[in-house]
Amino acid sequence: MTRIIGLAGWSGAGKTTLMVKLLPALIGRGLAVSTLKHAHHRFDVDTPGKDSFEHRRAGAAQVMVASGTRWALMTELRTAREPTLRDLLARMDPVDLVIVEGFKRDAHPKVEVHRAANAKPWMRPEMPGIVAVASDVPAPYDLPRVHLDDVEGVAALVLAHAAPIEAIDWAVRQEV
Repeated sequence: MTRIIGLAGWSGAGKTTLMVKLLPALIGRGLAVSTLKHAHHRFDVDTPGKDSFEHRRAGAAQVMVASGTRWALMTELRTAREPTLRDLLARMDPVDLVIVEGFKRDAHPKVEVHRAANAKPWMRPEMPGIVAVASDVPAPYDLPRVHLDDVEGVAALVLAHAAPIEAIDWAVRQEV
């Protein structure tokens, strides 16, 4: 049964830095872990001039690139709507844990990542699903908290609060 947890925080809070440290800690505990990152901007995983790039540019709806070490499937949305978090999770292989970075307004449980030097407001209670905090300062609300640099503590929070994907009420979503 795949469980899900998110790392939510404003840009500059240290979500990616924490993720890169957290993954080896969780994998070291014998877990199969996947990640899903939301980008708020255009991005490309391909390289101009490569055959796969040219296939997409020529109009292919999907392009799959495969080798002996990895494969990637790129889907062009063109005029289609952006897939929901639930849609994207359904396309992933089963693992023990999926950690989501971004999709902060969706209903899955999240650890709020907060850095005082970032000078951004706390996310809770405006964002749904905040169940714990990883921060360099105490939170203004009573939730389990560990310091941002305590990777083993964050790993424990993640494992304690991750929920089965099937248990998420996907209808709950904070609109902006």
